[in-house]
Amino acid sequence: MLTEKELLAIDTRQGTNNQHSYSNGNCLPYTAVPFGMNHFVVQTTDQKGSWYFNPHDRVFQGFRLTHQPSPWMGDFSSLLMTPIAGTVNNLELFTLQSSYRPEEACYAPHYLKLKQERYQITSELVPTTYGAMVKSHYAYGENAGFVLTSQGPYNLTIDQENNRVSGFIINYSDVEDPEFKMYIDFSFNHQIDLAASGIDTEKLVAGTQMTGENLRLVLRFNQCELLETRLATSFISLKQAQLNRLAIAQSSFSQLKKQGADIWLDYLNRIEVEDDNQEAIKTFYGSLYRTCLFPQKFYETDEMGQDYHYDTLSRKVKPGKLYTNNGFWDTYKTVYPLYSLIAADDYQDMLEGFLNSYRNGGYLPKWLSPDERGLMPGTLIDAVIADAAVKGIGKELMPELLEAMIKAATVQSDNGHYGRRGTNQYNEIGYVSSEYGESVNHTQDYAYSDFCIAQVATTEGQADLAKDYFERSHNYRHIFDPSVGFMRAKDSAGKFVEEFHPFNWGRDYTEGSAWQNSFATYHDLADLIELHGGQEAFFEKLIELCNTYPEFKDLGYGFEIHEMSEMAAVNFGQVAMSNQPSFHLPYLFNYVNQPLYTQLLLKNIKDNLFNPGWDGYPGDEDNGSMAAWYVFSSLGFYPVCPGAGEYTIGLPSFQRVTLHLSNGKELEIVAENKKPTHHFVSQVRQGEAVVNPLAISHKSLMSGEPLHFDMSLVPPRPQAEVVLPYSLS
Repeated sequence: MLTEKELLAIDTRQGTNNQHSYSNGNCLPYTAVPFGMNHFVVQTTDQKGSWYFNPHDRVFQGFRLTHQPSPWMGDFSSLLMTPIAGTVNNLELFTLQSSYRPEEACYAPHYLKLKQERYQITSELVPTTYGAMVKSHYAYGENAGFVLTSQGPYNLTIDQENNRVSGFIINYSDVEDPEFKMYIDFSFNHQIDLAASGIDTEKLVAGTQMTGENLRLVLRFNQCELLETRLATSFISLKQAQLNRLAIAQSSFSQLKKQGADIWLDYLNRIEVEDDNQEAIKTFYGSLYRTCLFPQKFYETDEMGQDYHYDTLSRKVKPGKLYTNNGFWDTYKTVYPLYSLIAADDYQDMLEGFLNSYRNGGYLPKWLSPDERGLMPGTLIDAVIADAAVKGIGKELMPELLEAMIKAATVQSDNGHYGRRGTNQYNEIGYVSSEYGESVNHTQDYAYSDFCIAQVATTEGQADLAKDYFERSHNYRHIFDPSVGFMRAKDSAGKFVEEFHPFNWGRDYTEGSAWQNSFATYHDLADLIELHGGQEAFFEKLIELCNTYPEFKDLGYGFEIHEMSEMAAVNFGQVAMSNQPSFHLPYLFNYVNQPLYTQLLLKNIKDNLFNPGWDGYPGDEDNGSMAAWYVFSSLGFYPVCPGAGEYTIGLPSFQRVTLHLSNGKELEIVAENKKPTHHFVSQVRQGEAVVNPLAISHKSLMSGEPLHFDMSLVPPRPQAEVVLPYSLS
C-alpha cells in the first residue's frame, strides 16, 4: 500500500518531454486533486504555445493555473503566479524568470516545490478542488513580490484592508460564450504595499481598481520572509470564488497537503501492486495517477450544499453537476472501463454531468473543453454509457441517456460541432461516404455506437429497439473491400474511392492508414474474421500487420504528422501504439485462438514503449487513455469492447495485485511462477476452477474470486475447444 512518502516519489513529469513534431506523451506535470477543477503546472517558457513546460528546461516563469487537457486543444482560464524579490525592470516574463534546478524540485501529484536561484525564493504549492495554497520563503525578506500574469481582459480589485485581490479574467482557446469569465479570489498573510504594487504597462500604475487587457500585476509585501497565498476560482460568480476560498481559509499548509495526499492515496491504493520490478511499479502508479486527472469538475457547491454549474450556451447558471476536458474518442476505450472497476461512484457522477451537457446543448458531448469542440469521429460517449448500463452503473439515468443516444443517431444537427456528421446519409445508405473526411472511421464508429444503443435498450427492456440497432451495427460491412482486405471509403453511389494504398494516412482515415483503422468492429470481430475468409486468413492478416515495415504515406495530410513519426520510430510494424486506433490490436490474436501471440506482443510493448521517465509514453497520452491501457494490460486483461461487459485476457505484469473494487470486495490477481523469462500464460484459474483463457466477464471480476495466471517459460498448446471473446455474431 502506498504511503505519503511513496506518493511524493511519483514524478508527474512522466511523459512530459515533448515538442510539436514528436510526442512522448504530450503530458503536463499536473499537480491537482483527482478530477479537480484546476490543475497547476510549472511554466518554463512562453515562447512555444501550448508546450509551455519541458522537463529539461532550467527556467521557472511561474506556477500556471491551467485547464489545458491537451496541447492540441489549448488552454482556457489560465493564470500565472510568479514569486519575485528585489527590483525588476518590468513585468515581462523574460525579465522576471529565474533559473531553478529540476533535479532538486519535487513534482508530485499533490505537491510542488522548487527554488528560484535568482531570487533565492523557495516555493511550495498544494492544490484543492477549487484552488490552492502557495507558501513562499524569501531568503532576504525585503521587497518580496508576487506577480499575476494572464492574457485577455481582466477586472480586479485590491482590498488592502483584508489583504485580498479578487475579480475576473477572460482567456480561452475556444468557447461558446465570448465573455466566459473565471472569477478569482486571492488572500495573503501579509499586508499589500499599495504604493509599490500595481499594473505594469509602460510604467507601474498603482491603484485598487484595475481593468484592462493582458494582466501584469505585481503585489509587494514589506518585511516578508514567508508569504502564504490562498486562492480559489469559480466559473459562476465572484461570491462563489470567495466561498471556495473561505473553505480553505482556516487550513494550514500542512493540513491541505495532508488532505490532498489522502485523496490521492485513496484513489491510487485502490490497486495495490507487489513485484520485484520496481521500474514497472513506478510506471504503473505514474500511469494510474494520470487516469484520475480528467474529466475535470466544472460544477461547484453553494452554501446550501447544492451543486450548480455555468452553462456557456445559454450563459446562465444551472443546477446539477457538469464535467469538462474530455475527448471521448480517446477515453471510452480504457478510462471509463477502469472506473467501472474501482471508481463506480465517480463514474455515475460523470454520467450525470454528461447528461446535463445534453440538456444544455441538445446533444451528448464528443470533446469538451470547456464546452463542445466537436472534434474527432463518432459519438463514442455512447460506449461510455453502454459500458455503464451493462455493469449496472447509473441505472436511473439510463432512460434519458438512451433518448440522447438515439437523438444523435437519428437527428443531424445544423451545427457540425454536435452529434454525428453525415447522420442522414448514414441512415439512408448505411455508411458515411467519402464526401465526408475520415469517412471510414465515421462509419465504423457509428456502427459500434448502434451496438451500444442496442445494449442500453436491452438493459431497459426495449427488445424491438435493441433488435433494430443490433442490425444497424453491421453497417461496417458496406465499406469492407475483400479484394484488398481492408475497410475502404466509398462515394455516395457505392463505388470504392480510387488511389487506395494501405499506407495512405488521413483523408478517409483518422490519424492512421487502413492498417490501423480497419479493425474497429469491436462488437463483432467474429464477423470481421469471416469477412476476411475465416480464422486462418485473419490470423495471417494479423501477422502481416505486425511484420509489415512501419511505412506511411502522407496523402491525406500533405506533411508528416507526429503520429507517423512515432510509429516509424519503433519496431512494431503497423501496430501504431502511439495512438488509440491501435490499442486493441495486440489483443486480436485471442479472437482466432492464438493467445500466445497476444501475450508476446504485449510483453514487448509494455517493456519497450512505456517507462516512468520523461519519455514515458509512445505517443499522446490523451486524458488518461494511454495510461489506462498500460494499467489494464499490466493487470492481465483489457476491455476490447466497452459495452459488452467483458475483458479479453492478456499478460499480467506483476506477481500480485489487489483491486479494491467499487462494490466493496477485493480482487486478488496472482501471476504464479512469474519470472523475467516467463512470457506466457499456460492457464487461467478463478478460485479453484480453470476458466476461459481468452476472456473474462465483468461480473466474474466483481465477484472478488481470486484470479490466478499460471506463467510458463514456453507457450502451451492452444486449446482446441475454447470460448472465444465476445462477438455479436
